[in-house]
Amino acid sequence: MKRIILTGGGTAGHVTPNIALLPRLKELGYEIHYIGSYNGIERKLIEQYHIPYYGISSGKLRRYFDWKNFSDPFKVLKGYGQARSLLKKLKPDVVFSKGGFVSVPVVMAAKHRKIPAIIHESDITPGLANKLAIPNAYKVCCNFPETLKYLPTEKAVLTGSPIRKELLSGNRLNGLAYCHFQSGKPVILIIGGSSGSQFINEIVRSLLPELLQTYQVLHLCGKGNLDASRNNTTGYAQFEYANKELSDLFAAADIVISRAGANAICELLALRKPNILIPLSANASRGDQILNARSFERQGYSIVIEEEQLNQTVLRDSIDKLYKNRSQYIKAMEKSKQLNSVETVIQLIEHAAENA
Repeated sequence: MKRIILTGGGTAGHVTPNIALLPRLKELGYEIHYIGSYNGIERKLIEQYHIPYYGISSGKLRRYFDWKNFSDPFKVLKGYGQARSLLKKLKPDVVFSKGGFVSVPVVMAAKHRKIPAIIHESDITPGLANKLAIPNAYKVCCNFPETLKYLPTEKAVLTGSPIRKELLSGNRLNGLAYCHFQSGKPVILIIGGSSGSQFINEIVRSLLPELLQTYQVLHLCGKGNLDASRNNTTGYAQFEYANKELSDLFAAADIVISRAGANAICELLALRKPNILIPLSANASRGDQILNARSFERQGYSIVIEEEQLNQTVLRDSIDKLYKNRSQYIKAMEKSKQLNSVETVIQLIEHAAENA
């Protein structure tokens, strides 16, 4: 039996592409193990699939001053030692990393153990964790053609982002029923990322009296961000997050408002959902979401509103524009040459495992 270790964590975006690979890996007979941080979001997401999970010490490498910058390198070193021990014990044929700082010691340990490690970079420019991991990688997968120039030519492979198969099989009527919505009125789905966005939540809720005259609003607002005063608002449904019902909620949506995390927008492209992207500002991130969003805007898939320009008027006008012209955005997405990402990545994994 072939054995693979998956790794990645810190955000849902560093885990969901790994989850998308699980059904195909199981079909091919792989024994699957997962290495993540002790209590990161990845543990909760992975353990529901009954996959053996191993927590290791994980530090964060920051680009700004923080006293933790002095202690976290020791956490990374500890994680490296733990990863080496786990790889020696589990003897995988291949490692697949979706990124995040917990993955760095795993990829480095894999190189030490002469185990091929394939890593995946979601954003247009590689993040710091993957920059550290790339020299130790066998191959580097990426989502955007623009990313190839940042990667070693002999390692770079344009794969796109693995999309969970179940997302593509949602039922619109089930989604409407889940929200207690009617079928004859358009639905806006708002997604603020795995932890939500208080700023986006506030603007959306302030617009509800206007929006609900024309639309129904399905709001995934993030953990701890529910507004109890809105619970009985007709045409408005709010949830902290969605799990198995997410595919039905996507199917129910006519248009989507979302952050611009690479995996999230690749799912919107696969689902052909006209969308408004509100990327994290450069002040709150390294600017990767802005680059992702602008790439989708250039290709005609999205309307982009940068957070600094976001207000009630801009959002309301953009919603109406998107809904009115939704067919042209769908046509643009239908012309996309998006790859069969799961199968492309699986082929790389198979090749690496067979030639280890």
